[in-house]
Amino acid sequence: SFVHAGAINECSVNVINIHSEFVSEENLQEKLNNLDGLLVAPGFGVRGVEGKIMAVKYARENGLPFLGICLGMQMAVIEFARNVLHLKDAHSTEMDANTSNAVIGLMEEQKKVTNKGGTMRLGAYPCKLKEGSRAKEIYGGVSTISERHRHRYEFNDAYLSAFEDKGMIASGKNPESGLVEIIEIPSHPFFIGVQYHPELKSTVENPHPLFVDFVKAAKEYAEEKNASKKSALQREMI
Repeated sequence: SFVHAGAINECSVNVINIHSEFVSEENLQEKLNNLDGLLVAPGFGVRGVEGKIMAVKYARENGLPFLGICLGMQMAVIEFARNVLHLKDAHSTEMDANTSNAVIGLMEEQKKVTNKGGTMRLGAYPCKLKEGSRAKEIYGGVSTISERHRHRYEFNDAYLSAFEDKGMIASGKNPESGLVEIIEIPSHPFFIGVQYHPELKSTVENPHPLFVDFVKAAKEYAEEKNASKKSALQREMI
């Protein structure tokens, strides 16, 4: 997906793998300072979760382009709940079944299921895009899209109004169930999380628009950063 998006943006994309279980407050700046964009990828389980949340916080606070996919979106939701809504124990019930602020949890119909093997939301589902959102702009202005899913846990809609009051909006929802599919922060240069898997639909001939726009934002971030460094160097020489 990054190769496809890089070609459209006439740049090469250097993917740097950062293992989140080794991210800490002490080394966060060192590990992320040289990045031009942050992707928090899909996954399952508790391993590395706190490192992912710290990385999301860094991207949100420093204007670093951010794209979260599936678990990556959920990490963005948890980070925002903890540090903006000040719900310090906010979590997903996948990692903490006893949290008093389950901003991510199981769908109602799955709560009584004991055999999890076949309960994931799989396949293509529709998503209605919010008017005026970055998501709708990225998808070319269409009202409804279809994307592929592979997950079990969802955004807890009981918290949505609190999130939107503080600046994180639901810019895409399933039109039938109302489940949140896309979150974004409009005040940020590029901060988007999606519950689905856009990488599954990206091809050489048809790069996925989310990756294209994310790489474009990262490229612009890099250009601005390099321009600032050059300007600072010129001032030092004068």
